[in-house]
Amino acid sequence: MQKDKLKFRNCGKIMSIVILLSFLKITVFGEPLTMPLTNSSEEWTRHYTDLEIDLLIDEISEIAIEAIEQAAAEAARAAALAAVEREAATYREAERWRLEAEFYLREIEAARRTGRKNTLIAVLIGILGGLAVGVGGTILMRN
Repeated sequence: MQKDKLKFRNCGKIMSIVILLSFLKITVFGEPLTMPLTNSSEEWTRHYTDLEIDLLIDEISEIAIEAIEQAAAEAARAAALAAVEREAATYREAERWRLEAEFYLREIEAARRTGRKNTLIAVLIGILGGLAVGVGGTILMRN
């Protein structure tokens, strides 16, 4: 975690320097150099031994392997996080469907109860109406 903060801090410093330098008017010539540079004199040139070169290559290889391993670990963490996020989204969607199904089941049950009640009321009205018509018709026919 500390490494990441340090990297981001260094990245911020570098970005601010690049942004500040972008405001400067620096002319750049795109022409290739026609003469070789002559500043490589013997006093500035250092000759490396084969052992030093091999050690440098080994050190760079170790650093590269560490960087590759760290990148692979970060990629694995990112893949795991993405899988967890997909699974969480699936659970949220399933929960939403479950709640929706429960809502519709409650609505269906309420409609059934209302339908039963309405059917019972209609049957009672029919029976009472039939009795009223039958009794009323019988009374009218006797008179």
